Amino acid sequence: MIKIPSRKFKRISTLGLSAILVFMLVLSGCGNNKEVASSANTANEGNAAAADQPVKIRLQLKWVPQTQFAGYYVALDKGYYKEEGLDVEILPGGPDIVPEQQVANGAAEIGNSWVASLLSHQEQGFPIIEIAQISQKSGMLLVSKKSAGINSPADLKGKKVGSWMGGLEFEILALFKKYNLEAPKDVELAKQGFTMDQLLNDQLDAASALTHNEFPILLEQGLKESDLNVIDMNEEGVAMLQDNLFANTEWLEKNKDAAAKFLRASFKGWQDTINNPEEAVDIVMKSADKDSTTREHQLSMAIAIGKLVLPEGADPSQIGQINKESFQQTADIAYEFGVVKNKVDLSKAYTDEIFNLATGKAQ
Repeated sequence: MIKIPSRKFKRISTLGLSAILVFMLVLSGCGNNKEVASSANTANEGNAAAADQPVKIRLQLKWVPQTQFAGYYVALDKGYYKEEGLDVEILPGGPDIVPEQQVANGAAEIGNSWVASLLSHQEQGFPIIEIAQISQKSGMLLVSKKSAGINSPADLKGKKVGSWMGGLEFEILALFKKYNLEAPKDVELAKQGFTMDQLLNDQLDAASALTHNEFPILLEQGLKESDLNVIDMNEEGVAMLQDNLFANTEWLEKNKDAAAKFLRASFKGWQDTINNPEEAVDIVMKSADKDSTTREHQLSMAIAIGKLVLPEGADPSQIGQINKESFQQTADIAYEFGVVKNKVDLSKAYTDEIFNLATGKAQ
């Protein structure tokens, strides 16, 4: 038997002990690495799951469900929003709902309104900005029976003209100014109800009518287009832009991609509405109040609104595009007649960025 000196034995024992300790630390380290890796994998899986969750967007309409807003209902019904990874809820409007307030206070992310109303609320400090212009033309008309003898705007002198007021009279006032007509000296501007009864009963010489609502109502009442004279604000150069989409600025800054996806899906819905208004009506009627409207009226509205969304001769790629000249004209009329107190800074009123992202036109 070979004897090992005690000193050497102690040294070997110490080395062995050290080796065991290092081995244990390595094992311990492996365990910690596994825990770290496991935690990292769990976090990654959680992030992936969160990324897979659809982005919630609430759209606040300015009025009740009708084909004026068909593009959104079609996009929702046909799954266009879902395809873009969005969970969209359409919030109906009404007489007591102000879309600008709803979007500003976070009750909705995107809203629908008329441009003049948007500009007024922006001037009041509401954190909102336009991201798309759905109606490329104004739907505002002045309609009269041929018996009233109003063959041109100049013939409005001495006549009684109806307006709904409440911010809907400014195109008419701009028209008066163009033809050197002053109310009430030259022409009487009267409060008009939300029916066409005053015109039908000859209480008004001319009445306000939207191409997609009141004008079809007159035809449904038995009048023919040949019985009527029509003054079109677009042809007279005093048109103001109407239906648009706007977003909460704080939300938009963090959700540009989601907003672009919303626009892209909505534009598809509008294109489908224009191509097949019958189908669009079927979809909207699922949400509309059938006691207050008819399928026939909604169909005439869908066809008329389609002509505002995509005017004759326009390219489908222009759906939702903001035309600077038309917006400037709207802003100028709004300033001239006191809708806003200060001239509008277009760079703060709207942005092209989201439309460009949606349509692939981004630089």
